Amino acid sequence: MTARAAEVLSRPQQRRGLARIVPFLGPAVIASIAYMDPGNFATNIQGGAQFGYTLLWVILAANLMAMLIQNLSAKLGIATGKNLPEVIRERWPRPLVWLYWIQAEVVAMATDLAEFLGAALAIHLLTGLPMFWGAVITAVLTFALLTLQKRGFRPLEIAILGFVLVIGVAYLVQVLIARPGAEALRGFIPSFRGPESVYLAVGIIGATVMPHVIYLHSALTQGRIPTRTDEEKVRLSRLNRIDVLLAMGFAGLINMSMLAVSAATFHGKGVADAGSLETAYRTLTPLLGPAAAVAFAIALLASGLSSSAVGTMAGQVIMQGFVSFGIPIWLRRTITMLPAFAVILAGMDPTSTLVLSQVVLSFGVPFALLPLLLFTAGRDVMGVLTSRPVISGLGWLFAAIIIGLNGYLLWGALRG
Repeated sequence: MTARAAEVLSRPQQRRGLARIVPFLGPAVIASIAYMDPGNFATNIQGGAQFGYTLLWVILAANLMAMLIQNLSAKLGIATGKNLPEVIRERWPRPLVWLYWIQAEVVAMATDLAEFLGAALAIHLLTGLPMFWGAVITAVLTFALLTLQKRGFRPLEIAILGFVLVIGVAYLVQVLIARPGAEALRGFIPSFRGPESVYLAVGIIGATVMPHVIYLHSALTQGRIPTRTDEEKVRLSRLNRIDVLLAMGFAGLINMSMLAVSAATFHGKGVADAGSLETAYRTLTPLLGPAAAVAFAIALLASGLSSSAVGTMAGQVIMQGFVSFGIPIWLRRTITMLPAFAVILAGMDPTSTLVLSQVVLSFGVPFALLPLLLFTAGRDVMGVLTSRPVISGLGWLFAAIIIGLNGYLLWGALRG
């Protein structure tokens, strides 16, 4: 695959169509699974159940942000041959680097909490096993998925693509059954319906623009396909942009489908606690039939397993990049799943915990986004792949929106 990619870069006129693009697809597919993780299920379903189609515009805006941000992260890896944590470590003062590492680890733990709980809940819903044993099975399956890394990048990319397609088919089934109406189009007109809708909007952004995957994407492209000249770097960056647009575009459609199905099924139907994932599953059978409920649980399981593996990969990149220290991936997997077991043993509500974890993620976004914008705008870092002023300007606008929403949320919480 690397040889085919090198041939396309060196002689671009000799390949056309799909054969030209396929060798470069993969990094954004892995990154995209983080945009369809159980945290997205929780925030999207709760948003649709409580506010109908109102927050569809938030998903669209967050997805457009994600496309730009993930493209910048991929470009950083191509231009420098380093990932974002490594560039931060090389260029920033040591105390600030350690601060960044600590907050990034906290964000990674919040991410893993959402992913692990989601997969455990899906197993519980499909099999009737207690949540604890669902978590044990999740741990075993995630370990098995992570072993694919030993065979190179392609097997894991193909496995993640398989999970993405499972989620897509499952939600296609639900959309066909639920049949959201034309009124869904009004959801793309920006508006809020009270402070709680803002809270969920921040959660949606936190579940869509993911800090850990901003770090990870730069690692997925660094050195994946070697380049010998500036021209080859430019071509590689353009082809990676196609990867980002396809993968993130598909993830955006899935997220919109989640909210639209929830709005069409639960909003205004008098279903108590419809925003809960467990309630959503139990209620889908009488409302839409068993096929919709099973499709929902299968999608949640595919999402939880794959995103949990990707989260563990991101944790490795964060630690090795910021502090030049690594631990075996099985040990990291073991440590990061402990909070999920604690939540399960404490009997906490999985959906509420998932939504809260996404808000924590949203507060971590600026820490990853600001250095990314600074570095990708610097010619001394990026060379021929330096971001144009209009792209940097859009990035700073997105950062301001995210920080502003978080500030509003914090202000509202302090006021009670």
